[in-house]
Amino acid sequence: MERFRNILFVCDEHSAYELALERVVSLANTNGASVTMVTTIDSGGASDVSRLFSVLPGIGNREIGETVIAVHRGKLEARATALRDRGIAVETQLLIGTPFIEIIRQVIRGRHDLVIKGAHRSAGRRFFPGADMHLLRKCPCPVWVLNAGAQPTAQRILVAVDPDPADPNRDRLNMTLMELATSLARCDGARLDVLNAWHLPEEAALRHGLASLPDSDIDRLVAREQTDSKARLHALVSEFSKFDDLMRVLHIKGAAGDVIPDHVAAEGIDTIIMGTLARTGVAGLFIGNTAETVLNHVNCSVLTTKASGFVSPVDAASAERTL
Repeated sequence: MERFRNILFVCDEHSAYELALERVVSLANTNGASVTMVTTIDSGGASDVSRLFSVLPGIGNREIGETVIAVHRGKLEARATALRDRGIAVETQLLIGTPFIEIIRQVIRGRHDLVIKGAHRSAGRRFFPGADMHLLRKCPCPVWVLNAGAQPTAQRILVAVDPDPADPNRDRLNMTLMELATSLARCDGARLDVLNAWHLPEEAALRHGLASLPDSDIDRLVAREQTDSKARLHALVSEFSKFDDLMRVLHIKGAAGDVIPDHVAAEGIDTIIMGTLARTGVAGLFIGNTAETVLNHVNCSVLTTKASGFVSPVDAASAERTL
C-alpha cells in the first residue's frame, strides 16, 4: 500500500473513526504519508441549532456558532493529538457545509490521494447510507470505508475485476485494482480472492421460445464467452504471479451484482476492492450501477477507486467555509 502519501482522514461525529485509527497509523508509517484529519459541521444543522437558541434572551446566533465551532475544534484536536503522540504528523481542518461536498472539495484542494473513514453511524440501517454512498460515487480519489466489525488488518480480501484489453480505460483500472489488492494482501498477510463474474449478455432472451434459436447454438456462444473471458482474466492475473501464494482466482458465471455479495457472505470476506467507471459525459455515476448494487448488499469494508479521467461533479472553487 505504498501509493498513498497524502491521506485525508475523516473523523466527524457521524463516522466510526475509531475503526480507521490503526489503519491510518500503519499507512502513515509505511508510506511516510502526510495526514490531514477533518471533521465536518453540517451548515444546515448548525443553523437549526442557532434558530432554537435564538428564543433565549442574551444568546445570539454568533455566540452559538462560535460555541459549536469551539467544541468541534476541541474534539478534532484531541483526536489529532492521539496520532501525534504516536509520531504521526497531522494537520487538521474543520469543514462547514454539506459534509460529503466539503470532504470532496478538501480532496481537490489538498490533492489528497486517499480518503479513509469509519462507516457512517447508521443505527441499524444499511451499511452504506447516503452520506458514504455520495463519497463513493463522487470523490475523485480512492475512498476506503471501514465497517463496524473491521480489524486493524484485513484477513479475507476480494478484488472484483472485469478485464477487457479492447477498452484501455477499463484495463488500466483493472491493473490498478490488482496492484491495490495484492499490495494490501501482502502487507496484511491476508488471503486474496480475485473474482471475475461473467455471463453471456441476453442469454435468457436468446433462450426464450420466441427467439426460435437452437439451444446448441446458444450453448456454443456461452462456451465461447466463458473461454474468452477466462483467457482475459488469466492474462491479467499472470502479471501478478509473484503473489500466487496469496491468490485464489475465481471465474464465476452470473451477474456481478449477484455473484459478489453471495461470495462475500459465503466466504466471510472482510474487505472488497472494486472500481467504478463513469458513464460517458455523466460525471460521478457508476457504469451500469454494478458497483452501487454490490455496495447496497454487503456490510464489509470497501476500498473503491475510479478509472482515470473520472471527473467529480463537485468542484473545489465554491467551498462554503474551512477553518
